[in-house]
Amino acid sequence: MRYPQHEIPTHLNVEDKLLFGLTARQFLYVLSGASAAYALWEQLDTAPLPLRIALTLLCLLVAAAVTLLRPCGRPLEESLLAGLMYFSRPRCATWRPREPELTDWRPAKASWQELAPSAEWVEGDLS
Repeated sequence: MRYPQHEIPTHLNVEDKLLFGLTARQFLYVLSGASAAYALWEQLDTAPLPLRIALTLLCLLVAAAVTLLRPCGRPLEESLLAGLMYFSRPRCATWRPREPELTDWRPAKASWQELAPSAEWVEGDLS
């Protein structure tokens, strides 16, 4: 007697493919890029044809790059955001103690000879 065999899924952390081997996120990037390229083509109807073609192709190339490029196995927009955060922050931080305020160290209207030590921290009578 032969028992039925079942395949155990081992690719549980993989996004589902929606259309043309693209995930839903990638398909929306392609769709958004194509829509933006078409809108750009329609809006630049008075521009010279080479400029119109170049800008439309540039829009399509950016959409394809965001859709298909995955540096280090992560989406391109995550890498771009990490790069933007890296370049927008300072490279090194230096800690320096603040300069003390001289008024905190010198009591008002008293010279050093007139100062008497105060033992406010001592509880009880010292005598």
